[in-house]
Amino acid sequence: MADSLLIIEDDTTFGRELGRYFASKGWEVHAAKTLAQARKAVLEEGVDPLVIISDMSLPDGNTLDLLEEARAARAAGEWILLTGYGGVSDSVRALRLGAFDFLEKPCPLSRLELVVAGARRAGLAQQRLRSQTSDKIRKYTPASYIGGSEVTQQVRDMIARLAEVPISALIIGGETGTGKGLVARILHHAGPRAEGPMIEVNCAALPRELLESQLFGHEAGAFTGAKGRHRGYLEQAHEGTLFLDEIAEMDLDLQTKLLTVLEDRRLRRLGSEKEIEVDVEIIAASNRDIEERVAEGAFRSDLYHRLSVFRLDLPPLRERLDDLEELVTTLIDEYNARSGRAVRKVPKEVYDRMRAYHWPGNVRELRNVVERAVLLARDEVFPIEWLQLDHGRPKEPAGPNVEGDRLIIPLDGSMALDEMDSYIIRTALERSGYNVTAAARALGTTRETLRYRIQKYGLSTRPGDQAQARGASGQPASVDALMRRPESLERDRPPQLLS
Repeated sequence: MADSLLIIEDDTTFGRELGRYFASKGWEVHAAKTLAQARKAVLEEGVDPLVIISDMSLPDGNTLDLLEEARAARAAGEWILLTGYGGVSDSVRALRLGAFDFLEKPCPLSRLELVVAGARRAGLAQQRLRSQTSDKIRKYTPASYIGGSEVTQQVRDMIARLAEVPISALIIGGETGTGKGLVARILHHAGPRAEGPMIEVNCAALPRELLESQLFGHEAGAFTGAKGRHRGYLEQAHEGTLFLDEIAEMDLDLQTKLLTVLEDRRLRRLGSEKEIEVDVEIIAASNRDIEERVAEGAFRSDLYHRLSVFRLDLPPLRERLDDLEELVTTLIDEYNARSGRAVRKVPKEVYDRMRAYHWPGNVRELRNVVERAVLLARDEVFPIEWLQLDHGRPKEPAGPNVEGDRLIIPLDGSMALDEMDSYIIRTALERSGYNVTAAARALGTTRETLRYRIQKYGLSTRPGDQAQARGASGQPASVDALMRRPESLERDRPPQLLS
C-alpha cells in the first residue's frame, strides 16, 4: 500500500507539479487548496496522511492554526511547511508545534524530496508507536482482570473506576503472584495517560547506587563509570506512568529523594545543577505490608501517605477459587497457541485438586502449572499427573509429640508458653513412670520446683489420672527440648517451696 501524502497549496500550478512529482515516486497524493479543505481532510475525513506539505499562508488563514488543531486532536502526520516570506516568530511556533521542517520558497524538488524522505521515516516510526500503543490499550482493559466471582468483580469495578480519573499516585497491595503488574498496566493503558510512556522498575532487583542512578538519571562524570548522560526512569516516564514494584525494599534515603520529586514535580540528575520538570503518575506495589514497614521505621510515613492517594488490595487466588475454570481455560488457550498443542478437556478431578490446594504463589503459580501440563500433554486431555501440587499442599496441623529424646513443639502461635511448659513436664512424668524425683533430674531442676509446677498446671503424679495439657494445633517446628534444664523452670522458682 502506497504511503499517503497531503499537499496543501493554493497555487494551482505549483500544487499540481508537486502532486505529479511525488505520485511518480509512489506516493498516494491528496490535495487541498484552502485551510477549510485541509481541515476537513485531516480532522473529519480521516485521510491520515503520513506526510503533509503545506504552504504557510492560505487564502482563509494560517496553516499553523490547523497544525495546532491537529496536534490537539492527536492527528497523525509529519508536517513540512513552505513559505515565501516566513518570519522568525512563525518558524519558532512551527517547531514548537512539532513541525518536521520549515522551508522557504522557492525550494528545489531534490531538496524537498530529501526532506520528505526524512519525514516519511519519522512518520513510520510514529505510526509503529501508535500501533503498539493501540494494541496495548486493547490488550490491557479492566476485562483483562479475569474472573466471575463476586470478589473479582468488585476489584474489576474498582480498576475501571480508577482508570477513569487522573490519580497522581496509588498503591497496589497483595501477595506475590496476585497480578499487581497486570493491574498497573491496565490502569495506565486504560487511563488518561495511555498515550504516554509506561516505565516499570523492580526496586528489589537493583542495588541502592544503581537504583538511584536509574531513577533520577546522571550526567557524564557524575561517578566512576558514568561516561555519558542518562535520562532516569522518572524523566523517561514524563507525561506517563512509573510503576515501582517492591517499593517497600527501597532505601530510606532514596525514599526521601522520591518524595521530594513527587512534591515539587522537579528532579535533578546526579551531577547536575539544573532542575527538570516532570509530570509522572506513580503506581507503587509491594507484597509486604507497607504500614508495618512504616511502624518498623523501614519506610517513610510521609512517602507512604503521599503515595496512598488510593490503595487497592488484590485478593489471593484461594479467596477467588470460583475463578479457577475461567482462568485455567484462558491460560490453556494461551499456551495452546504458543506451543501448538490442542488441550481442550479438563477433567473434574483436576479442578477438585486445584480447589483443595492453598496456592501460595497465586495466579503466577497457576500459570506455571497450566504451562507445564499443556506442554507435556499427549492429547487433548489436561494431564492430571503433571499438576504436581502435593509438594506445596499445607500439612495437616500436628500437635506436640516426642521423637526419641527430643520434643517437637509447634511454634506457629497455636501453643502458649505455659502450654509448652505443661507439655514438657507431663511428658517427663510419663517417661519417668510418674517418679517426680526422676522427672526433675531429667529436666535439670529440683524436686521442689517441679512439684510447684505440677500443682500450678493441675497435673497429676498418678498413672491414668494425668491432667491433659491444653490442645495444640498447627504445623510443628522442631526444637531442642531434650529433657535439659528449661530456663523457665529456674525463672519461675517459687519463693516458698511446697513439701
